[in-house]
Amino acid sequence: MTVKDLPSTDRPMDQEADLFTINAVDHVEFWVGNAKQAAFYWKYWGFKPVAYSGLETGNRRYASYVLEQNKARFVVSTPYSPHDEMAAHHLMHGDGVKVIAMEVDNVEKAYTESTTRGAKGLQAPTDLRDESGLLRLASIQAYGQTVIKFIERDDYSGAFMPSYKALPEDTTVKPVGLAAIDHIVGNVELGKMNYWVNWFHQALGFRQIIHYDDKVIHTEYSALMSKVMGNGNGRIKFPINEPAEGKKKSQIEEYLDYYIGPGVQHVAIITADIVGAVRELRDRGLEFLRVPKTYYDSLPSRVGEIKERYEDIAELGILADRDDEGYLLQIFSRPLQDRPTFFLEIIQRRGSRGFGVGNFKALFESIEIEQAKRGNL
Repeated sequence: MTVKDLPSTDRPMDQEADLFTINAVDHVEFWVGNAKQAAFYWKYWGFKPVAYSGLETGNRRYASYVLEQNKARFVVSTPYSPHDEMAAHHLMHGDGVKVIAMEVDNVEKAYTESTTRGAKGLQAPTDLRDESGLLRLASIQAYGQTVIKFIERDDYSGAFMPSYKALPEDTTVKPVGLAAIDHIVGNVELGKMNYWVNWFHQALGFRQIIHYDDKVIHTEYSALMSKVMGNGNGRIKFPINEPAEGKKKSQIEEYLDYYIGPGVQHVAIITADIVGAVRELRDRGLEFLRVPKTYYDSLPSRVGEIKERYEDIAELGILADRDDEGYLLQIFSRPLQDRPTFFLEIIQRRGSRGFGVGNFKALFESIEIEQAKRGNL
């Protein structure tokens, strides 16, 4: 499907449409090589395993663990058979995000509205039942092999969904203060960003919040372009990146090379105490990118007064930026797997609804240092 195949709309790009209500990101599901080990890995970062699906629950196809920290919920799943779709996906992409699930008021309406406006339907509205009630879901195709799933939970009281059982509380897991998913970033091929911006605008009713071109996001060697799409209540935000022409390979091109196509580059998780969260995550072994120390020389004059101590910010490698509405603090992990693909962002917002444009140059220079170490710049 090309851009011209999508139904047209006279609605300006900066205006959302009230097509259907999206309340929150319900969960993000990773398809991985070993779900049991992946679940153990996420426990280090304070995510409690709360539900399980597998052979013991009657699921003959795959094993799956649900992990939660406050309102941030991740699912890790792996197949039992090498002939399963999951196995083929993992062979090509490695560990990565397959499903972005959004909680909606009405699955039927979400599916009908989105597919009528150009989205490719993958699963029509389906009812799943067990002793805990009724859960409704449907799914559509997004960029690459990523799936967007609509979920309606009003009539379901189970641990996660049918075929999952609740797990005993794991008292060994200590949360670090991560609260919820703030935004989910996708990388797409050169020339495809505007297509997917248009897709989110028309099929889901989103509006364009921000546009960054290669004049804003560039270094001496590489550049990229990004547009941020969001729903009406601002709870759902999807930045979309594409590479731009540069002297050397951009981080987006590196991702596309190793993920073998478009997909989710990173998930940003919001916290109310980034200093405490990052210090704890660092002590538990999560590796973060570091910008040059000179970045912090001008930071107080550029950002101004903040509630946190600049000494802590510099020690932990946290970035800061200010806009008309306030400031934000953010930091990015190194890739969570051997392929240089998916990573995490930890973010704290003090009024700002932006994405840290003042940090782009320093951040991308630090990413290029990592690319050079890998021989991929």
